[in-house]
Amino acid sequence: MPQLVRFLIRHALIGFAVAIGFVALFLAFDLHGLRTLIVQSPEGLLAAAVLSFAMCLTFGSVQMGVAVMLLPREEDGEQPRGGKGARSRLRLRPAQVRVRR
Repeated sequence: MPQLVRFLIRHALIGFAVAIGFVALFLAFDLHGLRTLIVQSPEGLLAAAVLSFAMCLTFGSVQMGVAVMLLPREEDGEQPRGGKGARSRLRLRPAQVRVRR
């Protein structure tokens, strides 16, 4: 399996674990009466599964995105976009603006 795919899968699983922990804490502390609602509802298991799936999808995607954004850049001689290099090249000059009285 390619290294990038393993990298993404590993970080998606980290996001899934965080999401399951978040849902477990959310239900354990019965925030906003959600655990009570799930337990008393006839479709409570389905509601818990949908909540868990949505949280896993969200947290997994965020974890993968953060991991990709924090990857180091390759040093190929090209100036990186953004960062300090971009600010040092940017020259700001005041603009003259006409104001009516």
